[in-house]
Amino acid sequence: MPASRPRPSAPRGQVFRVLPGTVFVTRQVHFNAAHRLMNATKTARWNEKKFGPCNNPHWHGHNYVLEATVRGEADAESGYVIDLAELKRVLHVAVVDKCDHRNLNTDVDFLRGVIPTTENLVIAFWHEIARRLTGGRLHRVRLYETPRNFADFYGPDA
Repeated sequence: MPASRPRPSAPRGQVFRVLPGTVFVTRQVHFNAAHRLMNATKTARWNEKKFGPCNNPHWHGHNYVLEATVRGEADAESGYVIDLAELKRVLHVAVVDKCDHRNLNTDVDFLRGVIPTTENLVIAFWHEIARRLTGGRLHRVRLYETPRNFADFYGPDA
C-alpha cells in the first residue's frame, strides 16, 4: 500500500480564506481555419460586391484567437472561479477540436448553413461553450479574425 502524503499545513494560527467578489477569468486559445463569405440566396455578383476578396471561391484562411471569459465568485475551497485547465479543455472540445484546420463552411456540423462571419462565429461558439461549462457563468466570448478585427458576444440575454 503506498505511503500517504502528509497534508500541507498552514503556519500555526494562519487561516486561509477566499475573498468575496465577482471575478472575470479569461482563457485564450488559437486555431486556424478556412472559410468563404457568401449568401447562397444571393447572386454571384451580389456576393462578390458585398464580400469582396472574402468571397473567393477557393476559400481563404485566418489564424483565429478565441477568448472565453467566465464570471463568478471564487470557490471557498480552491479559490477558483473555474479551473483554467478545465476551461481550456472546454474550449478545445467545444470549438478548437472541431474547427482547427477545417473549412468552416463545410466541415463543422454546428456551422452548417451559417455565413461564417466573425459575428456569426462568436455567437455559435458561445452556444457550444456555454452548455459545457462546469463552473462559473459564461460572460463573454471574443473572437479575433485578425489582430485588428474581432467581435464580442455577451450572450443571448445581454
